[in-house]
Amino acid sequence: MPLTNSQYNEIQRQYDARQLRSLRIQQERKAAVYKKYPRLQELDDLTASTSVQSARLLLDGDKTALSSLKQSLSDYRREREAILASAGLDEFYFMPPYTCPDCQDTGYINDRRCHCFEQAAIDLVYTQSNIKKILQEENFSCYCFDYYSQTKRNEATGLTSRETAQKAVRESLAFIKSFDTEFNNLFLYGDTGTGKTFLSNCIAKELLDTSHSVIYFTAFQLFELLEKHKFQKDTEASASMQHIFDCDLLIIDDLGTELANSFTVSQLFLCLNERILRKKATIISTNLGLDQLNTVYSERVFSRIVSSYTMIKLFGDDIRLQKRKKTK
Repeated sequence: MPLTNSQYNEIQRQYDARQLRSLRIQQERKAAVYKKYPRLQELDDLTASTSVQSARLLLDGDKTALSSLKQSLSDYRREREAILASAGLDEFYFMPPYTCPDCQDTGYINDRRCHCFEQAAIDLVYTQSNIKKILQEENFSCYCFDYYSQTKRNEATGLTSRETAQKAVRESLAFIKSFDTEFNNLFLYGDTGTGKTFLSNCIAKELLDTSHSVIYFTAFQLFELLEKHKFQKDTEASASMQHIFDCDLLIIDDLGTELANSFTVSQLFLCLNERILRKKATIISTNLGLDQLNTVYSERVFSRIVSSYTMIKLFGDDIRLQKRKKTK
């Protein structure tokens, strides 16, 4: 996505800092190992000087001496491997501990922006740092089915509230597993406090951890940005539109809490339709029922969602209220 010069420079400074940190750790590790195993440093020095001699002899065409040096290098390598093995180490220990091994913290792979750069741009432009803090507590490892009733049943499906939640988690995990091979979208709906946002956050965490770009908006935030782009010709908002269409996963939370009007309806259709055409996944969560969705957002939007999304309904008692009662 387009970045201003200051935004690009800010991200580049982050990469420079990462590289310096990785090199510092690499040097500290090497110094500590050399101190404990001085022979290892000797071998590395001998390997370096012998390699230089080999290169010179190769240029001079002295194949006899070159063969002897190659044998020396092989001996040094075997002795070095034996020392590392006795220390319980391998060559990877001396590699810089890159935050992103794919681009080695440069931000680029073959002159193209790395996936980590794309997410860094998203984090900067959309101020997504808050959602990352939330994901530390709202993820599948923290998921608890105890808040869902084992007796209340959905008459349409025959499943209890807990069985419904368990099924929703299975479908979410399947969505994650096939994310790179199958195009799908999720529509999470049901009563207030039944875990829709929590579930979408769980999915976001898994995809962020596997280097996918994720953008999270409440419906209010999304439509506010779309309004700036449409009516105020806001430069940053306009530049942001491309990433809204292109990010791997767009999450629209609490659809229906914004003030719905002809503008929001048309913009929602534009956003959803464009992402469907580009085969980019979207998750929508809402407290609205399907009839309300049809009434508020038009038949056209309703049809797009029903035909292109996996519908997941959650029901039960408000989990937020249950948690508050426990803390009193």
